[in-house]
Amino acid sequence: MSAKNSNETSKGRDVFHIPPSDPELISKIPRILPHERVFPIQIGSELFKLSGASLSSDAPSYFSQYFQCQIKKAEEDGEEICTAIRTLYIDRDPVTFRDISLHLQGYHVSPRDGTHFVRLFADAQFYTLPKLMSQLYEESIFISIGHREFQIPRDIFTGPGNSPNFFSLGFGVFFSSNEEIFPGLDRKDLIRPPSIMPPSVPNRSADIFYELLHLLRGYPVHIRDEQHRAALLRDCRYFNFKGLEQKLIPHHIHYNLARRRWEISLRLEDILKSGISIATDVMTPTGSGEPISGWVNYMRPYEDDKHHELILEIGGENTKLHLNIMRAEFFGQVKIRVARLFEVIATKLNLPPTTQPLGLLMASGGASSQPATPGNTPLSEDLVRVVFDHETHILLDGKTYNNYTETEEVAVPVSTTSSMGHGGGQDSPLSSIGGFFGPARKRRRIDLTGHTSDEWMVRTGQWRLRIQGSRNGKSAIECVLVAVKIDAYSSEQARNTQRAFLKG
Repeated sequence: MSAKNSNETSKGRDVFHIPPSDPELISKIPRILPHERVFPIQIGSELFKLSGASLSSDAPSYFSQYFQCQIKKAEEDGEEICTAIRTLYIDRDPVTFRDISLHLQGYHVSPRDGTHFVRLFADAQFYTLPKLMSQLYEESIFISIGHREFQIPRDIFTGPGNSPNFFSLGFGVFFSSNEEIFPGLDRKDLIRPPSIMPPSVPNRSADIFYELLHLLRGYPVHIRDEQHRAALLRDCRYFNFKGLEQKLIPHHIHYNLARRRWEISLRLEDILKSGISIATDVMTPTGSGEPISGWVNYMRPYEDDKHHELILEIGGENTKLHLNIMRAEFFGQVKIRVARLFEVIATKLNLPPTTQPLGLLMASGGASSQPATPGNTPLSEDLVRVVFDHETHILLDGKTYNNYTETEEVAVPVSTTSSMGHGGGQDSPLSSIGGFFGPARKRRRIDLTGHTSDEWMVRTGQWRLRIQGSRNGKSAIECVLVAVKIDAYSSEQARNTQRAFLKG
């Protein structure tokens, strides 16, 4: 080679950082089989000839053990190794083995699709190739959703609340583990691996799943309408993406400057017990009202980093207001959910979740057998106490209800809230109450005495949950619903007035 060509080769090595030929690089492969010898393997109708170095690069394996036995027998019988080596015949797919042979020769092989993945995986398990099996366990998940194939990086599901999920559980069970080759099958008696189909979920929407993946990657998704949101949430729950679900549930977080507090508006059906806490508040002066011990706060699990005062939205026309006694009656699933919510609040306040005697509960089958009603909790009667104050907005029969009366001057409390629940360390909701009062001012209250109807049906209502002392209740404290905004009707005629005709 001329000096010029030698210089060009040297420059090429510098530019592309080609490592020099070094026997040490080859010697790093364990000498399980003689590196310089060639071993014949016939897969189906195609013959492959691989060096001992290639077969030793991913060993111990089915191949290395087979040829080791032949070499050992030849040495014991005094035969020449080159004549003693027999061709290994395996009745498998030669197309798949071409990729496996590339892997053994030092090339990186990546699955192209779900079918290619399961074939590689099954044969890697069957041939007992430890490095290839470990590599495939770290590869992306190939799965067909709604007859569209997706390649999903495994680390996309590592966000808070999104694991374990459908894929980490279903995918792991489907392919077992590195230690167990095929679940329920004995490797020694296994003539060939079982047939494996690529993972598939044909009954879900590919378009919806694509949008969920977009959200999991950190990108925003425009929610077109409530039907679109419901479809996203439905598949979130199917795939068990709990963290992503909390991002998608209808909610509104804002700072209330008048109350000097952060607030979160949520629907009753989206409340989780792990997000509930109690914030203690100031006590109003003697003679101006009942002592306020606190407000129910909420923090979305996996999503929020602090608690906000809860504005609870209850819809579906499942609430009836009894104005003569200022109580709310709930129906259907709403009644059950309100009862469960009160049970959780009672637990946060270190109260028993139910007022039923223990002996009666055991005789009747336990607390789960009791009817879910607010009256079975220590915080309320069956009809829950409600309060309307001057800030409440009422839409009655499609019109804003304005009927206020002036009340005496009261001192305005300035909030100094502190959080309870989730290890807040408070033994009682009436403890750690402090604060100061601003200048006195006149307040207005809603006058309901002149209204002809004693009952209102509430289409949708938003309520704050106040924990306060109880005068004549079943326990020392009670939970009161303070109306923020309600949409109600007072008669069947008013309801029919807003009824729409069918279209289409």
